[in-house]
Amino acid sequence: MSDVVLNRRRFLVSSGLFAGGMALSLSPLAAVPGGVAAQPAKVPGEGDELDPWIVIRPDNRVIVRVPCPEIGNGAATQTAMNVAEELQCAWEQVEVEFCDFTREWRQPGTYAVGLQPFFGGHSTDHERMPYTMQLGASARERLKAAAAARWQVAASEVEARGGELRHGDKRLSFGEVAAEAAAIALAQEPALKSPGDWWLIGKATPHKLHLPQVVTGSAVYGIDVKLPGMVHAALKQSPVHGGRVKHFDSAAVMDMPGVRAVVEIDPRKSVGSPVETQSTFGLEDSQLRSGVAVIADHYWQAKNALDALPIEWDDRLGAFWKSNEQIYAKQEEILQRWQGKAITRKGDIYSVEPAQTVEATYRTPYCEHVAMEPLNGTALVSDGRLEVWHSSQDMQQAFWVAVDESGFMPENVRVHQTQVGGGFGRRTMGDDLRVVVAVARQYPGVPVKVIWSREETTRQGLYRTLLGASYRAGLDRKGMPESLEAETCFSGLQLNLGFVDNIYASNGEIENVRLAVSKFPLHIGTGAYRAPCYNSHVFTVETFIDECAAAAGIDAYDYRHKLLGSWDKSWRKCLQVAAEKAGWGEPLPRGQGLGIAISNWPAAGEKNAGTTVCAVARVEVSPAGEVRVRQIDMSFDSGRVANRDAVSAQLEGGIVFAMNMTLNEELTIRDGAIVEGNYHEYPVLRMADMPQINIHFDALSGHERFAIIGEAPVGPVGPAIGNAIFQATGKRLRSMPFRKHDLSWG
Repeated sequence: MSDVVLNRRRFLVSSGLFAGGMALSLSPLAAVPGGVAAQPAKVPGEGDELDPWIVIRPDNRVIVRVPCPEIGNGAATQTAMNVAEELQCAWEQVEVEFCDFTREWRQPGTYAVGLQPFFGGHSTDHERMPYTMQLGASARERLKAAAAARWQVAASEVEARGGELRHGDKRLSFGEVAAEAAAIALAQEPALKSPGDWWLIGKATPHKLHLPQVVTGSAVYGIDVKLPGMVHAALKQSPVHGGRVKHFDSAAVMDMPGVRAVVEIDPRKSVGSPVETQSTFGLEDSQLRSGVAVIADHYWQAKNALDALPIEWDDRLGAFWKSNEQIYAKQEEILQRWQGKAITRKGDIYSVEPAQTVEATYRTPYCEHVAMEPLNGTALVSDGRLEVWHSSQDMQQAFWVAVDESGFMPENVRVHQTQVGGGFGRRTMGDDLRVVVAVARQYPGVPVKVIWSREETTRQGLYRTLLGASYRAGLDRKGMPESLEAETCFSGLQLNLGFVDNIYASNGEIENVRLAVSKFPLHIGTGAYRAPCYNSHVFTVETFIDECAAAAGIDAYDYRHKLLGSWDKSWRKCLQVAAEKAGWGEPLPRGQGLGIAISNWPAAGEKNAGTTVCAVARVEVSPAGEVRVRQIDMSFDSGRVANRDAVSAQLEGGIVFAMNMTLNEELTIRDGAIVEGNYHEYPVLRMADMPQINIHFDALSGHERFAIIGEAPVGPVGPAIGNAIFQATGKRLRSMPFRKHDLSWG
């Protein structure tokens, strides 16, 4: 694996002296003739600037500098595991720190060598994993060479294990020879170990490295940042997305306790980057929303003054949309036309004369991410420089948003990554960071911490895409689909366009297919929401498959098994494991039902790719219509897993996230504005609502990939619950949230 990847990607591992230890980094090989080679590199000592990737301290601590945030998914820990696997250090001596993306601007390729640092995840993908493992291998060989030079023996006779270098009875710690190792240039980079020789990845389940600090309260999230002389800003943006500030009276609050200034956030006054940006997702979805901020000594003073500040808004065109019902009606009208742009065509759907036709329309609403940590950030603008402290989900995106909003040259901008108190996609675009910089620019010379209240966080989101979908299937005499027509209508961000163009449409079992999309422009902001659009697509597809099975009089499990046909056998294995573990086919008490659904993120139409997930939900519905999810059984195939406990935690968390999205969540639009602001208006699951969750590893195929885990479980849980409710009550649910449906029976 390593030879193929290294030769194709062409990089070098360089080392340098750092405070008596050793620092390593990756760099492109464009200027290095002859392929893979290792050469000494200078490590700049500019104040407290982070150095690339790995630092081995004299006290034997190994610091892994990561270009990915820690959003609770363990991505930073997994990156450290990749390094430690090859380095052969003692795991208890490993620490992680966040890198400084200013260095990436100065030395392109320092952190982004053939990979994207976005989302904070993907630490086991096919590019990042071998890169970071190669760093560990290179450090190990340099350390062995340094010890060999001291002992006057061959480096091949030196063993590295547990943070020690050994030759017979002689011992040296890594830290003792780190400075000498930094000066060594390897003739060529070592090959990576065979997976069969791994001692850490897939074999051990260490806790996430930041958890001890979380438990003790010493972990620093964005909202925890404290700096000398810091002031606080409370924020209010146009209640109608896209609206503008018409007028505000700052004089009305300037005499209130602690108030220092009132500033306007005006999208028309953004400065713009002096250079071409390299942001991960582009800057369009990070643009400012019009608003006002009050700056005061303390946040409560700022918030009280903001609440008292007279503000007049111009709602503009967004106020046209008076209610959810108006929006849903318009969306359904578009779907009924069946005039969307075709993205997949196969065969001829109009030539089929089916034995029966199944039709249905589904809808998923706007939903808020409900991260525990409200949006916030701290910025200091001084003497043509910008320094930011922020809980971003994407360090590269955050850096370039800061550059763009400040107008400063990239070398004069520094973004300090903090721990992140929940992301789920909300903190990827950097719109929150742009606001922080826009406020700080108007109050230079001191650090300004900008905090969104919970209400402001909820009402100024980049929400789950509003999506509707219509399906029409022609079934043959055996009840199997011989034609399928589908159209999805969406407002906002749309990813994973092949919503039903997954195994059902692409594996040849359905011969006549037309899939189309239609856009429904609205003013409300949307963005990444834990597997963007996938969570909606799986609900619509897997509910419709269940409807086809019911119309055909075929068991839902058997129907899917037939539809899968000769497709990737791991899908059928996931189905089998989840169904068997959940007790599929066993008799159930009245009012209970089992539902099943299967999906893959992010590669449904490819074999041996992405993570395939199957969920079986056991649901109980009282005669009065009260729903209780009693049990969720989930099987999956990501190929292999690097940390079993971390994978379980992500799957469990995804299940809970999906349950709340399915049962509870819907944002209400009134006169163009979001109504809900806090938890009393936007219900979330409580501990008492939790079902028994069983994660089954039995369907793992052992394929060489380590596919991403965090997004995949969010897909099948909702339709599995809905299908179980149908089995229990005979009522088919075609829209979320389920709490708004009358499910009474009997």
